[in-house]
Amino acid sequence: MTKIIAATGCPTGIAHTFMAKKALEDAAKAKGIEIKVETHGQAGIENGLTPREIAEADGVIIAADKDVDEDRFAGKRVIKVSVTKGIKEPDKLIDEIVNGSVPLFKSGQAPSGGNTDLSVEKESLAHKLYVYLMNGVSHMLPVVVAGGVLLAISFMFGINSADPKSNEYNVFAANLNAIGKVGLGLMVPILSAYIAQAIGKRSGLVIGFITGMIAFTNGTGFLGGIVSGFLSGYLILLLESGLKGLPKQLDGLKSIFLLPVLGGLIGGYAMVLLSSPMTAINEGMMHFLSNMQNQSPLVLGLIVGIMCAFDMGGPVNKAAYVTGVALLGQGNFYFMAGVSAACIAPPIATGFAVLFAGKYFQKEERNAGYVNFLLGSTHITEGAIPFAAKSPFTVIPSLMVGSSIAAILTYYMKVQVPAPHGGFIVLPIVTHPLLWVLAILAGALVSGYLIAIDQKHRFNKNLKATEADNAAQAAAESNEAAPTLAQETLLSKENIYFEKGIQTKDELFRFIAEKMQIKGNVSDQERLVKAFQYREKQSSTGMEDGFAIPHAQSETIKKAAMLAVKLETPITDWPTFDQKPVTFVIAFLIPPKGSEAHLHYLSDTAQKLVDKRIVHELNTATNADQIYALLH
Repeated sequence: MTKIIAATGCPTGIAHTFMAKKALEDAAKAKGIEIKVETHGQAGIENGLTPREIAEADGVIIAADKDVDEDRFAGKRVIKVSVTKGIKEPDKLIDEIVNGSVPLFKSGQAPSGGNTDLSVEKESLAHKLYVYLMNGVSHMLPVVVAGGVLLAISFMFGINSADPKSNEYNVFAANLNAIGKVGLGLMVPILSAYIAQAIGKRSGLVIGFITGMIAFTNGTGFLGGIVSGFLSGYLILLLESGLKGLPKQLDGLKSIFLLPVLGGLIGGYAMVLLSSPMTAINEGMMHFLSNMQNQSPLVLGLIVGIMCAFDMGGPVNKAAYVTGVALLGQGNFYFMAGVSAACIAPPIATGFAVLFAGKYFQKEERNAGYVNFLLGSTHITEGAIPFAAKSPFTVIPSLMVGSSIAAILTYYMKVQVPAPHGGFIVLPIVTHPLLWVLAILAGALVSGYLIAIDQKHRFNKNLKATEADNAAQAAAESNEAAPTLAQETLLSKENIYFEKGIQTKDELFRFIAEKMQIKGNVSDQERLVKAFQYREKQSSTGMEDGFAIPHAQSETIKKAAMLAVKLETPITDWPTFDQKPVTFVIAFLIPPKGSEAHLHYLSDTAQKLVDKRIVHELNTATNADQIYALLH
């Protein structure tokens, strides 16, 4: 049995990490493949891969937006993609490992991006930079949350409770305030250090802390932390390259003395020189955002709402969130209030959607929607992702509308949220907490209503399509006077294809649907795909020796057709009599009328496939003329 191992991880380690794990496990189970998935979440590494499991694995899938120590997989076939790919395309990733199309990974080189990426080289560079950045963000977030919440709690004793000269002074509150400020002060050094660590490993971590502290001390803000992190990481790679010629006996001296000292000197001095312009940029950005929240709360709320709902926990969402956290460290609690509202609204919106249109959702979706009331109230946006993934072009814009409403109302109401996370748990330290909750509920209700309308429309549309197909099939079966049709008009050489890129049964159906709509045989591609899928649910059309004879009957078929598709990549998800993958497909499109004549040709083709000579000649055919002569 094929054995695959995987590692998943996202910057926050809350939802995407485990969604990718579940998707990969479900896809592997459906294919009869053994898999173990290591997760890199906020709780650390769970279900860790052992050296023996790595040695026995046939391939590795890394679906992560953070560093997962890929060097241990050297010598294995490794695909490295974003965590989103792991959620959306688990079947493709597993198929690439099984088919052996993934090159062996060598330590120090970038793993393959897999055939699922449109441009591996171009995307891998951007993805690597993103992974490095998110490694810093993921380590920074827990520290910031701890410091921010403790700082916010101190304000419950009075806004001046940490000031010894104030009548509100409280020793406990003052200590909480000091601890919280230390936590927030670590934001920039930790961000810098762990960006550098993802690039330059342990030596990068050391230099990243040094340059990060310089960035923090000189007031460069989180932008300085990002710059110092990348500077330190790539500086270590440069120094390692320059010191490569040293004798191997000096490796210990190099890692414990040369790299830290030279890296600290060069990186630290460079950061000192960069601090002045970086500080000016940071102060300019903060000033711009502060002015915008006072002068243009509508525009600011619209921007924040769109960013937070765009990818719900992804890079665009994180950009808005990290900016809010940075402004918290500057004492600006207004901006974070809008960001939090925009992040809380989407999952709550999905809960309202299933309340408004429960009968139009599946049971699992209804359960997920109800759970999202809880997830949303604790600032976990990712609960809305399954709803958005199902219909992204309608659900995501709907969520953007609601998030924007929540953020805009928050800015107009001058709400302040001094904590960077926690959702409704931090209500006791929110200014105007009732208004803030009302702003979030207003946005969530609007989004929920829009999603409910869309779900109802799509449900009714699919229902009508299914009823029409069933009615057409029933009418065709009862038609006794079926017209005859010469087989010469059913199969043409133009409908014989040799394809390389098709890997699954559904991909094949979509390929046929696209070709047939272009040629005018069908009016609706999706209807034809569903007709093929409906037939497959009744029983598989897989035969023996790599052949399958799928057939569809639907009102969308305006003209009968017969197609032959010879595949370079076997389809493994198609049940056959001999359990062999499908490499040759002969498909029939049958209109509502004339079923008897067309079913006769389908039966005739099936009988030909019993003839071993014909089967052998079809499997070895190299051009359309040969296939046409055999099936004609």
